[in-house]
Amino acid sequence: MSKSASRARLLEIIRRRSFGRGEVTLASGRKSDFYFNLKPTMMDPEGATLLAELTYEALKDEGFDYIGGLEMGAVPLAGAIAQISWIKGHPIAAFFVRKKPKEHGAKLAIEGLTRDETLAGKRIVVVEDVTTTGGSAMKAVETLREAGANVSLVFTMVDREEGAAETFAAAGLPFRALYKAREFL
Repeated sequence: MSKSASRARLLEIIRRRSFGRGEVTLASGRKSDFYFNLKPTMMDPEGATLLAELTYEALKDEGFDYIGGLEMGAVPLAGAIAQISWIKGHPIAAFFVRKKPKEHGAKLAIEGLTRDETLAGKRIVVVEDVTTTGGSAMKAVETLREAGANVSLVFTMVDREEGAAETFAAAGLPFRALYKAREFL
């Protein structure tokens, strides 16, 4: 399937499985009359594959060492993208950032690395399922920067176009989206 055909098919899947109308309160606290819940698309075999393939194709030539982001939205995305990257012969390792470090076990804020791995000095892309103001992704960025990572891009599946671009620009971070909310409205 061509890239444009894959993109059109994924838009259909997101519209059917993950887009809805009706008043909701977003993670940012804002009210909206439409919403995206990408989990049903991320858990669908075809949807997960298309999200991973299209994201991989958008990122493959940029030399990223790792891909990941804040739990929960980034977890299935990062895992699927890492798998596709291995299959395509250009591996990008995955991780995720906990909203709050576990209070038991290793008490890690960043998961997915072995004891001798570090994100310090590595080129990182933060991935997110849906972005509104950018606040959730910035939590991951702050944790990653504290770990010495070079966060080089924030990439979202759907940009609601409600302030994230400005948030990331103010933080000196490039920001790109697979889709814009207006494509569904």
